[in-house]
Amino acid sequence: MQRPFGSCSLPGPSWRSSWSYPPLALALDMMAFAAGRILILANRRAISPKSANCATRILSISPQPALRHNSTEAAAQDQKPVSGGEFIHVNPYQGQPTWGEISERAAHTLFFTEIVRGFMVVLGNVFKEPATINYPFEKGPLSPRFRGEHALRRYASGEERCIACKLCEAVCPAQAITIEAEERADGARRTTRYDIDMTKCIYCGFCQEACPVDAIVEGPNFEFSTETHEELLYNKEKLLNNGDKWEAEIAANIEADYLYR
Repeated sequence: MQRPFGSCSLPGPSWRSSWSYPPLALALDMMAFAAGRILILANRRAISPKSANCATRILSISPQPALRHNSTEAAAQDQKPVSGGEFIHVNPYQGQPTWGEISERAAHTLFFTEIVRGFMVVLGNVFKEPATINYPFEKGPLSPRFRGEHALRRYASGEERCIACKLCEAVCPAQAITIEAEERADGARRTTRYDIDMTKCIYCGFCQEACPVDAIVEGPNFEFSTETHEELLYNKEKLLNNGDKWEAEIAANIEADYLYR
């Protein structure tokens, strides 16, 4: 009979071809493994400390002292050989294992106590409350200093805060901000163009720290992924809309972080 593609079988009796293992053979293998471990542990009692320890031959080079107090000490140091046959034990001898230690190790090997302890850890964590949340319907807390999507803020009267000082444009390390300004009829300077290339922004927060009137801020919104590059080129209208949308959260974050700025 032709074997189907991808199948695998072992040569030998029929119980091997089906990837099964008889309980008697499994028990014999476990007993042989446990007996071997017991013999290994028992033979360690007959090993001498000198042969059980790992020794390393080192060179005993005596360093030259910076100051010698007397001639006797100097003569004693000069008579020391430059290199000798000293040995140090890398693994200090722990003594011969007792029969109680041997039986304990054999019990751990025979009864697979490590596996049982692992199952108990898993069983203990099954009934605990999971740490995951049902995102996006549930969201974790955010720090007041979280730096997310940019926004331009307004005063309570509706007047935009930005005074076109261009400090944010100057301090931006990625050169992602472009500002153009002109003087209005009342003598106040206001921006006519405020663009941010969000693909260049590194979210360092320098623009927010440099602004003297808290006009440009990085709000709490982090869900602003887009499908095209053009959608991440923010203009003044987009930034002002972000500020109107997130003004309550932004004001609360600034107030919470006020003492640390």
